[in-house]
Amino acid sequence: MAIFKTMSQTRIEVFRQMLTADPANTMVRFGLANELLKLEQWADAVTELQTYLSQADDQGNAYGKLAQALDRLGRTEEARAAYQQGIAAASRHGHPSMAQDFQMALDESL
Repeated sequence: MAIFKTMSQTRIEVFRQMLTADPANTMVRFGLANELLKLEQWADAVTELQTYLSQADDQGNAYGKLAQALDRLGRTEEARAAYQQGIAAASRHGHPSMAQDFQMALDESL
């Protein structure tokens, strides 16, 4: 586990350096958010995912990740809203199974 944390922390630093050079790089920002999620740095992950979503036309996946991080922070209403936005995005991009997964998460846990 310690090696995993060190690798993720190294990736986080690399992603942050890349974003310093190119703050509009949505792929790098999404990668940074994923690494923060792995380390359970929920608040930082929420910030990065919200920034990513303000810059990218996501197909739904990032909304699900955002909802999970918000839920971990106890921000239930915001998590519900993120799932609902994810359902809309997934439907818009032709991903009905993702939309169904998000609806199930809404129905079951939030």
